[in-house]
Amino acid sequence: MTEPQHAAGQHFRGDDWYGDDLGGARFVECTFTDVDLSEATTTGATFERCTFHGGRFNASAHTATAFVGCDFRRTSFFGASLDGCKLVGSTFSECVLRPLTVTGGSWLGVTIRGTSLARVDLSGVDLREADLSLSDLTLATLARARLDRAVLRGTTLDRTDLRAASLDGVDLTAAVLTRTRLDLAGAVLLAQLHGAEVDTTA
Repeated sequence: MTEPQHAAGQHFRGDDWYGDDLGGARFVECTFTDVDLSEATTTGATFERCTFHGGRFNASAHTATAFVGCDFRRTSFFGASLDGCKLVGSTFSECVLRPLTVTGGSWLGVTIRGTSLARVDLSGVDLREADLSLSDLTLATLARARLDRAVLRGTTLDRTDLRAASLDGVDLTAAVLTRTRLDLAGAVLLAQLHGAEVDTTA
């Protein structure tokens, strides 16, 4: 089956788009049920307010593609690559998100609860207002990431690299910190959250 380049309000069920090049396709308010997008590629594509039930993005590659306000349920991104992609306002539930290669991009307001992101490199990614509650970020890299007002309630930050990350409005005390890597600013924030008065002029 040949995939459409533009679709709105359609329901795709069990389609095989394995290895297809979707280019800059645009999908608005579409539902994808058990669609196989393994090894598919997109460049500048747009998925707006789409729902993905099941299905696979395994080893797929996406460049400057937008998944805006999308709902992913039980979807696998095993071995996928996201380069400069926009995931603004999207929700991931019971999804496989590792291993995953991420280069920059905006994940503003994403919801990824109770998911393993262990060892995933999210350096420099915009994760402002993201909800990462109860997720496992063991050995993940969030260096230089923008985490302002992100929710880290019960999030495992075991040996997670948060150096140079922006943490304004983040309650690190709600997370599970074990040998978490912080720079001076992050360490000061954590101390202040624990009630310390930090004199940086001393």
